[in-house]
This record gives sequence, structure tokens and C-alpha cells, in this order.
Amino acid sequence: MKPCIGIGVIGFGTVGSEVVRLLLEGIERPDFGLELKKVADLDIVTPRGVEVPKELTTTDAEEVIESEEVGIVVELIGGIEPARTYILEAIARGKDVVTANKALLAQCGDEIFHAAVEAGVDVGFEASVGGSMPVIRALREGLAGERIERLYGILNGTTNYILTRMEEEGLPFSEALREAQEAGYAEADPSLDISGRDALQKLVVLLRVAFGISASPGEVFCEGIEGITPQDIEYAREFGYKVKLLATAKRVGEGIEARVHPTLVPQKSMLANVREEFNALELVGEGVGHQLFYGKGAGGRPTARAVASDLVSLASRRLSGATPRVGELLDSSGLKLMPVEEAVMPYYFRFLALDRPGVLAQIARVLASEGISIASVIQKGRAEEAVPIVMMTHEAREDAVRRAVARIDELEVVRGRTQVIRVEEL
Repeated sequence: MKPCIGIGVIGFGTVGSEVVRLLLEGIERPDFGLELKKVADLDIVTPRGVEVPKELTTTDAEEVIESEEVGIVVELIGGIEPARTYILEAIARGKDVVTANKALLAQCGDEIFHAAVEAGVDVGFEASVGGSMPVIRALREGLAGERIERLYGILNGTTNYILTRMEEEGLPFSEALREAQEAGYAEADPSLDISGRDALQKLVVLLRVAFGISASPGEVFCEGIEGITPQDIEYAREFGYKVKLLATAKRVGEGIEARVHPTLVPQKSMLANVREEFNALELVGEGVGHQLFYGKGAGGRPTARAVASDLVSLASRRLSGATPRVGELLDSSGLKLMPVEEAVMPYYFRFLALDRPGVLAQIARVLASEGISIASVIQKGRAEEAVPIVMMTHEAREDAVRRAVARIDELEVVRGRTQVIRVEEL
């Protein structure tokens, strides 16, 4: 009889119920089996579309953690607490852990990985980034010997759906958000997604895996899509770009530049053509060049499949007696995050200025004083009131752009705040 590893699941929601379904249907391997031993959730009464034997269910997560039949604990409740406590307790009892909890790993990754090293167990987190895209495993295994130079990610399906609707239908942000909520792609409270914080948490996880750097979300610049307008999307199109919420990380000298914000990307680039709720990650390696991963970044079934891949991997390692690999996730690269103020890239500006002679010259003088060179300008129509002046710049430093925009916004001929969108040529 082939050996079997017992699985305990904490969290029986959208993803948890799909993981339980997979385990009950059977994740068959020729050399071992995975068997569901316990499922814990505060609500085990509400139907989930999957029948679980009553003796396997509990409302007490400690039963899962303490069960001697459970070798791997799957945490799928999300948030920081009590997920952190449950994971650390499971590790202390010598159990491997699988989690999809990007927020927890972004905030408490060092603590969890150190605990796992000390206990001699492993942690799987493929499902924390990219849903169905196997990006964590690709970085840790297929590209383990590769030096990653840059990565660019569309890591949030909600914001990509919203920007797609704004681009293709000309919808304002508020209406596109409402459509996303009606379609089930956005929560009733969408702030985590539209603020960029969801993508930020995923980027922090990727920084650890791709560059060996431990960072906290507060150390990485983040800006959401709330201020993007159909006007910006149309002007971007005229310049040959599309607007995406992009997570970016790249080697610059001896440091890593990391940021999340709306970004103009060339229309012909691969990432520009990722539509609706889909995610994508483009990796650029020193030897392999460009690698693209594409797929659904969320949802019960895609995420459950990523959890299942971790279960198979950890079970195989556990049965073979191989040494856990979690130690490689501790910060050992010596690389540091660069201040975002030192970042250099092209920029898109949209000013609202009075339609008078000499206005463009005033703006250009301020930009020139900060070393910012104009690449192209669009100014349409004439009006008695303010009109938009839209510019693309050559590469400029972030701190110089901030100083210039602050001064321009104080000019007597300028109305309102300048719209600034960063550009990546990919």
C-alpha cells in the first residue's frame, strides 16, 4: 500500500471549499496519496456545494493543528490574525504549512520562515501570487540558477478589469468599478484592490523569491488607479500606450527599485494586451531573456489548483526525507531597496491651464530648471477657460518630477492638480 499524507484545512470559504473538493475527489500520485483529515471553519453549516463527512469538520482550528493524523496544514482564512498564530503553532508541532495568504507573508514572512527553519519544516505559498500562474515555483525551481534582472506584473484582476472597461468602453472609473462589482470581480469594499495594496503585497512576496530581499509593504511605493480618467486613457492611446496597474521591480546598481502604480506601457507590448480579470507576470533574466506567465489571478478553482501543487510538492519532499528549502527564503542577498525618489523613467503629465499665450513656455521653463526634457506635447482646442496640456517626457528622476509638479501647480495659469503617470518602455 502506498503511503498517505494527512491534510488539514483551516478555512472553508471560496478557496477552501475547492481545496476540500479536490482532496475528496482525490489528488492521485503514483507513489503516495493525500487524504483529507480535518476541515475547520467558524461556519460549517452553510452549503458549499461539496459534501464533507461530518466527522471531518470542526469549528475549532486547534483540532486541525493538534491532530496527529495531519502532516500538512493548509491555512486559507486570510488576514494577519489568527492566521499567523495558527501557522506558527502548526510549524511548532512539526507540520508543513501551505498558505495563500499574501498579506501575512508580506508582513510576517521573516517570522514564519525563520520558525520553519528552526522546526525543520517547509512552507508552500504558490497560491499567494498569481492564482493559476505557477510563478513562485518557476522562480524557485525552473529559474533557480537564473539572475532575474527585472519583473513587471499585472497582479490584480479587479483593477485590470476596470482599466479594460475604461479603455474599451470609455467608462469613467466609478462606472467601471460598479460593473466590476456586478460581475463579481470587485468586493463591496474594493479599497484593497483599487488602492494597489493587493498588488503591493504580492510584489513584496516576489521580491523575496526573485531577488532574495526581505521588504515590508510600507517600504515600497504604492499608488492606486482611483485618479485615472477616460481622458488619460485616450491621450495615452494617442501617444501609443495603454494604462495598466503595474508592479515593477528591477536591479539598479547594487539595489532593487520596487514600486506599484498606474503605468503607461507600449501598446505593442505583451502586458498591454492582458485584458479584463487576467493577470500576467513578465520576468527578464540575464540568460533566458523575457519570460511571460499569464492566467487567471484569482477565483476558487485556479487558486485551489495552486494550493494542490504545493501539497503534492511538500508531501513528496516529506516522504522522501529531503531537507526543507524554506531557508533559501531568508534575506541573504545583501540587496537593499532604493528610495523611489531616485527612480528614473519617462513621465506623462496632464496639466489643466488657461488658454493664453506663453502658458506652455512657463511650464516648460519649470521642467527645464529641474532637468526634465519634453518629448512630445498634445494640446487640443481653444477655450475661454482652462484646457488640458498633455506631455510625455524623456527619462527624469522622480524627485525632480515631484519638485517640478509642485511648482507648476502653484502657477497662476494652472488650474487643479497635475496628473502624473509613470512610463515603462518594457
